[in-house]
Amino acid sequence: MRVVVTGATGYLGGRLCAALADAGHAVRALVRRSSDVSGLPPGVELAYGDVTDAGSLAAAFDGCDAVFHVAAAVEPWLPDPSVFLKAVGTGMVAWLMSTKPHLSTLYTILNKVNVRGLENVLTAAKKTPTVKKIVYTSSFFAIGPTDGYVADETQTHPQKAFCTEYEKSKALADRIALQAATEGVPITIVYPGVIYGPGKLTTGNLVSRILIERFNGRLPGYIGDGYDRESFCHVDDVVSGHIAAMEKGRVGERYLLTGENLSFKQIFNMTANITSTKAPLFHVPLWLIEVYGWISVFVSRITGKLPLISYPTVHVLRHQWSYSCDKAKTELGYNPRNLTEGLAEVLLWLKDEKQIKF
Repeated sequence: MRVVVTGATGYLGGRLCAALADAGHAVRALVRRSSDVSGLPPGVELAYGDVTDAGSLAAAFDGCDAVFHVAAAVEPWLPDPSVFLKAVGTGMVAWLMSTKPHLSTLYTILNKVNVRGLENVLTAAKKTPTVKKIVYTSSFFAIGPTDGYVADETQTHPQKAFCTEYEKSKALADRIALQAATEGVPITIVYPGVIYGPGKLTTGNLVSRILIERFNGRLPGYIGDGYDRESFCHVDDVVSGHIAAMEKGRVGERYLLTGENLSFKQIFNMTANITSTKAPLFHVPLWLIEVYGWISVFVSRITGKLPLISYPTVHVLRHQWSYSCDKAKTELGYNPRNLTEGLAEVLLWLKDEKQIKF
């Protein structure tokens, strides 16, 4: 098949392009002219454009049989260095505590990419007669928190409260995708969990970034008290799930591409066991991590660099996000690997990349 992938230079999108090419598909990657395309495999056709530029999508989709819409802005917090300049004469504490202007700007960015971007993709696909399937990459955040239970695809986000602006944007986009399905758009929606694995150390590769902090002594304790639950899934398993969704996924259906539901405390214990190193001896309370998040935001507003942990991330860690992927296993043949096996691979990769030592 001839397929087009948005978000092709990202952590997930890049590996999806490689897997599609290896499977014999003709792959077209939607990229910005400023994007680093060095990681894309040879033979991938480049189409210059952006999901926020509706006009660029018609040419990118032309002649394609399937669209993988992977592109997303995933940051829970975005630095705005210009705000720092305004703070000089207004008082640093007042500036640091005023989050509303920043959150408004952040939501505008996330809405433009995650919501309007999806709408642009749907419009372009409907105008392209060759497109027979759209696989849309949503997120477990669009399903919502699961404090005290394990959710499946029947749950929709209650949209009463959100931990991050990213969660809010993905929940809104999810409703748009589901509405499109009722209107006959050939869309299948997949919901990855917390993705881990080798690859670009972007915001989407949070597990690797946390392990780097842990093994370099900058994160000496457990994160919180172990109440949190996340559904961890290897990037290559998620890629396989995407391809299976194109080949086998039913139109209008939702598929959770998740894995084992564990806390970061359990992740730290597993990595200590795998590497024969000592596990943390104490817990860092979430209130203290939130203070660290505020300090990180302070630094990021000056430097323009994204923080590892920001205060919205701590809000996520106060909840559980546990899911069942039984539907994907049954209908798509999704087969997530054992987390011990996956973490061992990641740790060796990070060691080979000289990011950690053990």
